[in-house]
Amino acid sequence: MNQAENYAKPSAASRIVLNTLMVPEHANPHGNVHGGVILRMVDEAGAICAMRHARKPCVTLAIDSMTFRQPVHLGELLICTANVTWVGRSSIEVHVDVHAEHPITGASSHTNSAFVVYVALGPDGRPTPAPPLALTTDEERASFAAGAARHARRLAER
Repeated sequence: MNQAENYAKPSAASRIVLNTLMVPEHANPHGNVHGGVILRMVDEAGAICAMRHARKPCVTLAIDSMTFRQPVHLGELLICTANVTWVGRSSIEVHVDVHAEHPITGASSHTNSAFVVYVALGPDGRPTPAPPLALTTDEERASFAAGAARHARRLAER
């Protein structure tokens, strides 16, 4: 690990917003956006966020349960906002919020969210340390503590 990788990084430094217009190729048999398309975008946004934090390749380890609160319609902009919430030795937990926005009216709705865990990889393809997360606000500290609790639960479930 080089010297720059030892420094804690704030969540804002790796935050990512991924936007994609939902078109007919994204449709399920009911004419709405297929849940798998949304899941793929959640994973993609989370992975980019984790890689920006680690500055290393990252692979998906786990996706916590995801409940689709309402359908996403064709013609809407699907917006995935990803933020690092917790970092272990090589694990990086990312919270991804998903909103659907009508691009003409601007009407927006929260459709779902998930916590996704990634593992930072070294040049040998094995887990490698990730930079710690800089916690500067009470909200960030609370989010980190909740992430640590989720990590402990995930370990207990193995």
